[in-house]
Amino acid sequence: MTNPISNLQSPSSNLQAPISHPQPPISKPIIADAHLDIAWNKIALDRDFFESVADKRAREGARPAHGEGSALVGFPELLAGNVRVIFATIYVAKARPDRTAWGKTYATPQEAHAQAMEQVAYYAALATDPRVAIITTRADLERVLTAPTPKVGLVILMEGADPIVAPEQTLEWFDAGVRIVGPAWSQTRYAGGTRAPGPLTELGRALMPQLERAGMILDTSHLAERSFFDALELFHGAVIASHSNCRVFVDSDPDRQLSDAMIRAIVARDGVIGVVLYNRFIQAGWDKGARKDAVTLTDVVRHTQRICDIAGDAQHVGIGSDFDGGFGMESAPREIDTIADLRKLGDALAAAGFKDADIANALGGNWIRLLRRALPA
Repeated sequence: MTNPISNLQSPSSNLQAPISHPQPPISKPIIADAHLDIAWNKIALDRDFFESVADKRAREGARPAHGEGSALVGFPELLAGNVRVIFATIYVAKARPDRTAWGKTYATPQEAHAQAMEQVAYYAALATDPRVAIITTRADLERVLTAPTPKVGLVILMEGADPIVAPEQTLEWFDAGVRIVGPAWSQTRYAGGTRAPGPLTELGRALMPQLERAGMILDTSHLAERSFFDALELFHGAVIASHSNCRVFVDSDPDRQLSDAMIRAIVARDGVIGVVLYNRFIQAGWDKGARKDAVTLTDVVRHTQRICDIAGDAQHVGIGSDFDGGFGMESAPREIDTIADLRKLGDALAAAGFKDADIANALGGNWIRLLRRALPA
């Protein structure tokens, strides 16, 4: 989820008419998206996972979902774009004076725990539909990828660790289906984060071995740089950044994007970095007053290329769109109308000289490879 939501683009003259239901493309590479706030959208914004983008936009009209922007994500669009694997977040918001209109927020760890468990229950309910599956093991992943009719697999990611009441409770979350934990969003009880610089707290240092022991994947997105390096020193399991861009190009939010040193550290751990498709995190100086068309997928490729140049290969980059995570269609690159358009990133990568195998890896293969390594059998 983006941070801060106060910087969202509001609906404007860029708003397009509701789209028709999309048709599957002729060429359908498998796409994995490492960051979608599916449960938050339902519980906080009343956006149902199975509802199409067109229907969401028609229902919400000119003032979509409390100013979040026009919806990008719907189940028909996921299938049309062959987005087969999603890192589906558990996101709960700490109570602050600027969040009084947000609906649910938490003031205590117990409230954060309860709200997060509500989101786990929502994902379990989604998986009662045969077209959706919760991915907790490598076998689950393969069943999604080889299903005779398209399925969407959800890997549950906790964004901000405050729902873990105490580090010793980590295994309870693993048993509930969570496979990835990001300790921070802004500051949490565990870590410094976006716009809240600082190291891991004492609780955060205690959390790292518990995450490793449980078999969790560590998500470093939103960690303040000091907390990031503290965490990598103490945690020895699989490491990712689910939705982060290159700080060298965009440095408007302290500790939100990755420095080159952080990128090198993730690559050294054979991790993967998901590039965010939020214009403000793609192009320096873009804000809610700027035009959607000012940013294109060519600008996204610049971040992808930077990660590949640092890594020396195309094995460590993927997509972490963060669509409907605090911004909407008006704040996504020119070519993006819905999540079905993620496949267009492949065309932009091809135009930049990426080989077919590297494009397939960037669109989804690298995330799938990491999950095959990091998930339990």
